Amino acid sequence: MRRTTIGMVVTGLAGLGIGFAGAQAAADRPDRAAIEQIVRDYILAHPEIIPEAMERLQAQAATSAIRAERKALEAPFAGAWAGNPAGNVTLVMFSDYSCGYCRVSAPDIERLLREDPQLKVVWREIPVLGPQSEVAARQALAVARQGRYPAFHRALFAGGRPDARALSAAARTAGADEASIKAEAEGPEVTREIEANLALARRLGIGGTPAFVIGDTLLAGAVGHDALADAIKQARAPRG
Repeated sequence: MRRTTIGMVVTGLAGLGIGFAGAQAAADRPDRAAIEQIVRDYILAHPEIIPEAMERLQAQAATSAIRAERKALEAPFAGAWAGNPAGNVTLVMFSDYSCGYCRVSAPDIERLLREDPQLKVVWREIPVLGPQSEVAARQALAVARQGRYPAFHRALFAGGRPDARALSAAARTAGADEASIKAEAEGPEVTREIEANLALARRLGIGGTPAFVIGDTLLAGAVGHDALADAIKQARAPRG
């Protein structure tokens, strides 16, 4: 509003008995319609900012969700973790054994574990690609209860699709007790873990695999070693 218009508004409100202080406060408030028009005109003139704005909003929402779910995210199921138990950064990976992009990402995680003695990795099974995925996830969690998850996890991804033959081979490679795996895989603890992981993924807005949570950052897809390493570095950076 121009100064003359503000003066007219102040005078009019005072005359209605609102009082000068209240009138002045009303006059000083921004003209919402005018501001909205300015913003609209700018967006129409610069539509390229819309994707950037949406990405920023999604990142802010993800950060809020991660902070709210931190404890559930970083507490591993049984032995479904690797690295430094007291590490100063935890990388959480949501994966599915039928997911080719998860298979591509598995060596990146192994490399990070070799490179970074202060890193802890927690795996969360979310079998979203069909019945074969669920069988594999259940057996992996059963193996985690035996304390042999990392070796099984590596071997199963290295073996291609998680069919019965690959599952058996991975169990042998990990030194797991095959006789008890199938029974434990159908147990209530494993069922609860899978249901909890799927619910957690939904709350975080994870729509597919792989997905990674590092610090306050959510990364979707096979982003590669360098992007993961950068996120770890950012998680360690002091906050201003």
